[in-house]
Amino acid sequence: MDVSQYLEIFLDETNEHLQNLNTQILSLEQDPENMDTINEIFRAAHSLKGMAGTMGYKRMQTLTHDMENVFSEVRNGNIKVNAGMIDVLFQCLDALEEYNTNIRESSDEGTNDNEPLIKQLNDIMNGGEAADSGAAKEAKPEAYAAKPEGKDADKDSGEGRKWLDITLNDNQQTVLREAVKQGKKVYGLTVKVHESCILKAARAFLVFKAIEENSEIIVSNPSAQDIEDEKFELDFSLVVISDASLDKVIAAAKGVSEIEDVLGGVMDIEAASAAETHQDTAALAAGTVMETAAQTSAEESTAQTSVPAATSAPPAAKKAPANKPAANKPVVNRTVRVDIEKLDTLMNLVSELIIAKNSLVSASAMSGTSSQAVNEQIEYLESVTTSLHESVMKVRMVPIESTVNKFPRMVRDLQKKLGKKMELYMSGEDTELDRTVVDQIGDPLMHLLRNAADHGLESAEVRKERGKPEVGSIFLDAYQDGNNVVIEVRDDGNGIDTEAVKNKAIERGVITPEQGENMSEKEITNLLFNAGFSTAKVVSDVSGRGVGLDVVKSMIESLSGEVEVKSKLGEGSSWIIRLPLTLAIIQALMVDIGNEKYAISLGSIQTIEDISPADVKLVQAKEVIQLRDLVIPLIRLNEILDIESKKDPNENLVVVIVKKGDKYAGLVVDELIGQQEIVIKSLGKYISKCKIISGATVLGDGEVALILDANTLI
Repeated sequence: MDVSQYLEIFLDETNEHLQNLNTQILSLEQDPENMDTINEIFRAAHSLKGMAGTMGYKRMQTLTHDMENVFSEVRNGNIKVNAGMIDVLFQCLDALEEYNTNIRESSDEGTNDNEPLIKQLNDIMNGGEAADSGAAKEAKPEAYAAKPEGKDADKDSGEGRKWLDITLNDNQQTVLREAVKQGKKVYGLTVKVHESCILKAARAFLVFKAIEENSEIIVSNPSAQDIEDEKFELDFSLVVISDASLDKVIAAAKGVSEIEDVLGGVMDIEAASAAETHQDTAALAAGTVMETAAQTSAEESTAQTSVPAATSAPPAAKKAPANKPAANKPVVNRTVRVDIEKLDTLMNLVSELIIAKNSLVSASAMSGTSSQAVNEQIEYLESVTTSLHESVMKVRMVPIESTVNKFPRMVRDLQKKLGKKMELYMSGEDTELDRTVVDQIGDPLMHLLRNAADHGLESAEVRKERGKPEVGSIFLDAYQDGNNVVIEVRDDGNGIDTEAVKNKAIERGVITPEQGENMSEKEITNLLFNAGFSTAKVVSDVSGRGVGLDVVKSMIESLSGEVEVKSKLGEGSSWIIRLPLTLAIIQALMVDIGNEKYAISLGSIQTIEDISPADVKLVQAKEVIQLRDLVIPLIRLNEILDIESKKDPNENLVVVIVKKGDKYAGLVVDELIGQQEIVIKSLGKYISKCKIISGATVLGDGEVALILDANTLI
């Protein structure tokens, strides 16, 4: 079977399962007894195994199968979770990540069998068996059987069906008793696959999946592995725990096509325990069944829920009684996966539509003869294009959670590698960014976190001497600020030793000693962003090669963002990344400077002020204005852009007040044109050195206007 068409879906879903496993195993390390976490890990490993098997990736399937086996034993109480097991499981996740990367690059999982890991997993299994051997194992496992219910309840197994006959060990019996105490029901089921079924294992897997929607499968006969390997005839038996009624569980299993029949009964665990010494399984079976429905009602439910082998209608399509809603109606999946390139194409089309709309507005204004009807239609078009743009933007926006979720695991590994105690605290994971930005922000954040762990945080001994908690704290906070998203990486470590940075820069010939004397602390700190610059005394596999902060800076700037650092020696550092919410279309203020038009993003504008020349003061030879208790520096754009101003020096100044973080500046322009929705067009690498220009836009009359970057100007 050609599975290449499913490759993208497989890779996406594998990434989700691997991330889920990382998160859950981290949780398990903190709380080894949490059964919810253990069950979630088991389910994720089981799903991964099934997916890998379907796609034909045998090595990946084998590894996940052995992981699943370990968790099956943990679930049954045969093995206890310990630190060694957690380390092995994380190594397994790294191996699965490697398989996934190989598949993404070449559609092939590679040749690494990961035998040492598989041996370690088997050792854990054997160790678990050995640890639990003894008095607890001496008790003979009890055989449980349930008499089937349904229209054939009174017939014996001579009809070619095999009644439920499953042996349970002590732990499984304990699990079932606990479930009964919690008010849950324990059912025994026997499922028969149609004789003409070609893919028996696949049908069995679908039955497992259908039943697990509202129940938990405790044990199967034959084993799940044998069923998966098609080592069974036409029927298999299950013991399940459920809150749902027996009819509902049977209906779920019968909803799978090519299932001929499903028979089930309720198991009385207490009666079974009392009959422990009974040697006759058949007699025990009779003692462990509680009748839950009269013969007629059983017949009725069987008639309603049976599906002919030749059809594959889902349970919801079956006819239900008129006065009752259809039982077990599946929840409709309300999401679709869309290739990012298709969204890019859609975004470009919306961009062109907005340019066309602007042209129409411009042409209408120039003609001067437009009627009220035309104006109304233009206004309506404007409203529709704005809504369309917002909708497309929302589709492109994704939470940064998908990127930051992998960091707790990374910090855990760094803690072991560096021998330091540290804790990562994250907030704002639901902050949304454009998909293209989220995809690329991971590496810069990873560099900053590794820096914080290696350079920022001191060892536990040093922290103790300084009166700090032994466990260092690293913070990753994301939040929206106007038209930007801000991501901060902070630590409560040593901070940046600017003197050491300056000496290293002089030693490396980056600056002269004279330059060093006149540099502010901020300027010295910014030297860290120079390529190849590192203050690490020892090169490790964590950091110290001088690769990192220059890469961070260039990657952030390629996303039209910026990065700055704040630090206090002895108290810690804060790395602040600012990114635009969108890279395509923004609301902007159009201004005139000389005979040229420029755009300033509305997101960074606070107010627009009319300032008298007499109100302009000088501080350290720089022009400033005082505005409501704030002293704001002026930036004359005509001087920065080398354009001759049209304004008379004695006229009042038009000042656009912009803000970046907690800093303000006043941009002096000649005239205001008005607010406009503009499409950002990249200027390409050719003009990438001019940082104050973040791009260009095509205006309605076909003219090109440059977009000013207020952050860089500040």
